[in-house]
Amino acid sequence: MKQIEVRDVHFEYQTEQEILKGLSFTIDQRPTAIIGQNGAGKSTLVKLIKGLIRPTKGKILINQEDIAQKTVAQIAKQVGLVFQNPDDQIFKHTVLDEVLFGPLQIGLQKKEAKTAAREALELLGLEGLEKVNPYDLGLSERKLVSIAAIIAMDTDIVIFDEPTIAQDAMGKQRIQHLIRRLREQGKLVISILHDMDFVAETFERVLVFGNGEVLLDGSTKEVFSHKDIIEEAALTLPTTAQLCYSLGCNELFLTPQDFIDDQKAQS
Repeated sequence: MKQIEVRDVHFEYQTEQEILKGLSFTIDQRPTAIIGQNGAGKSTLVKLIKGLIRPTKGKILINQEDIAQKTVAQIAKQVGLVFQNPDDQIFKHTVLDEVLFGPLQIGLQKKEAKTAAREALELLGLEGLEKVNPYDLGLSERKLVSIAAIIAMDTDIVIFDEPTIAQDAMGKQRIQHLIRRLREQGKLVISILHDMDFVAETFERVLVFGNGEVLLDGSTKEVFSHKDIIEEAALTLPTTAQLCYSLGCNELFLTPQDFIDDQKAQS
C-alpha cells in the first residue's frame, strides 16, 4: 500500500528559526489537502517530500523507505510536483515537448513517452495544442500544461501546489475529475490549496498547518466542523459551511448540492 510517513520532522533554514516543529503523520490513499496561511510550512513540507531539502531532524519514508537514502532523481520517479506558478516549470517551445520532457527524463522510450504525453493532454482538454508555444497560451492553459507534464510521468505520488489558480469552473471540474481518476488508479494525491470550496468538494482528508505545526488532521467534514480553530488559523470556511453556520443548521454541509438535497428532504 502506497503511503508517506512523516516522523517527527523538524526543519530550519536558519539556526533557531524552525519552520517545521516536529510533524508526525501518515498520508494514505485518501486525496489530502494541506491548508494554512503563507509561512505555515506547507511548501517546506512538499520540498522535503521531493528531496529538494532535507529535514534538520526526523525522517520521511515513502512506502517504508527512508528518502534520505535516495537522490533527487530517484525520488522524481516516485513523486511528481506541479508548481504553483506554471512559468516556473515550463521551458520548452511546444506544448508536446514540454509534456514529453518528464517521461523521457525518468527513462521512458520516446514512443511510450509520446503516448503518455498525448493521453495527459487529452485528459486536461489540451488536445490540438501540441505544436503551440506554451507562452502563447493564457495562464489557465499554461497551468493545465504544467499539470499534464507531471501526469504524463505516471508517478505513484502527485503533489499539486494551488492547482485551481486562474481556472474557471470548467478548468476546476477537469482538475477535480483528474484527482478522482488518480485516486482510482491507486496514486497518492496531495494538494496545497487556498480554495476552500474546491477542498470541500474534492478532498477526503485535510491537514491544517499553522506556525509549523499540524493544528487539525481529519476528514474534510470533521476538520471544517472546528470553526474556531479554522478561524484561529486565519482561514475561511467553504461557502456552504459558512451558510450552515449562519443559519444555525443542525448539520454541517460542505457542498451546495448536499445542502439543497437536505432542504428538499425536509420540505
